[in-house]
Amino acid sequence: MLEQPKQVGKTALEVKNLKLVFRTYAGLVKALDGVDLTVRRGEILGLVGESGSGKSVTALAIAGLLPENAQIIEGEVLLDGDNLLGKEKKALRIARLTDIAFVFQDPMTYLNPVFTIGRQITEIFDGDPKLFQDELIKSRLDEIKALQHKTAETAILAELSREEQRLQEAKRSGKLSRKEGKRLSRSRALQYLSLVKLPDPERVFKMYPFELSGGMRQRAMIAMALARSPRVLLADEITTALDVTVQAQILELLKELRNNIHAAVIIITHDLGIVAQTCDMVAVMYAGNIVETATVEEIFRNPLHPYTKGLLAAVPRIGKTGESLESISGSVPDLIYPPSGCRFHPRCPMAFERCPQVKPPLVEPKTGHKVECLLYGG
Repeated sequence: MLEQPKQVGKTALEVKNLKLVFRTYAGLVKALDGVDLTVRRGEILGLVGESGSGKSVTALAIAGLLPENAQIIEGEVLLDGDNLLGKEKKALRIARLTDIAFVFQDPMTYLNPVFTIGRQITEIFDGDPKLFQDELIKSRLDEIKALQHKTAETAILAELSREEQRLQEAKRSGKLSRKEGKRLSRSRALQYLSLVKLPDPERVFKMYPFELSGGMRQRAMIAMALARSPRVLLADEITTALDVTVQAQILELLKELRNNIHAAVIIITHDLGIVAQTCDMVAVMYAGNIVETATVEEIFRNPLHPYTKGLLAAVPRIGKTGESLESISGSVPDLIYPPSGCRFHPRCPMAFERCPQVKPPLVEPKTGHKVECLLYGG
């Protein structure tokens, strides 16, 4: 398990009482029932739960990527205190372009097969140059300073000096030539391909998605996400289709990048091993509710909610061969007709008479450890 990162900052993302429904021919699917989440800069939060618990829907709601039949009926999504749900489509698009990055489960589905990796990364900068111009110029000026320290050749120093003057003028005037912009975009893209530890970034820049392995495609997707310098990075089951060796490399990469970009990271997964290896905080989700939130160490050592206990009991353990795995009885409920009161009560071994009658409030039996369960008050 991980120690808390040294550079955890202020709250970057806060989700408050988020309620969401889907309109379908079968009826109204009550997908999210008052979700609360908080993630700070430099922190990795693991969002865990069974398939169908609402993890991906929560991430899509944060990023504003919900389908047309989805409707948010209550709640707030605060990015550094600014409510994203109140924004118009254009403002939300800009927020996605600059502040929120999404890495999906299957990179081949989201990478354009007819464009090179390089073109797809540089399109981020070219799509709205004004948003990235200062960052591109600053990045290249930093490169020039580094090169000036490394070389003593007069001709090279003179060329670097001329380029530095052109960039300083472009910075002052706000006018950057198309040719210079393309060159800066390419330089910046190569930096991010190097940052995610892709071998030979110059070669990968020119390659098409089908020429890359699964792990390389996932790294390229992460590079595209980081190219926006986001405040929040959402990673949805990004290691599911990878073998265990590549999976470990991607998770190690995320841990390194967490402090480099100083962003809030949310990893959506059903794998508690990934949570233990990678995350600082854990939010356990069941049937559209966050039922427990705590640090990784606290969740594994002292789980409170019966659902969390059931998930941990179902994890195979080394040295316990021959024993049958425990399981949680029943299945995830139909959210068109969700159970009354606590949504977990039909499957809960500790349910009592009030559980079907009262939706549990969020309580904090221990500092920093929150749970929605009537066993602990309310």
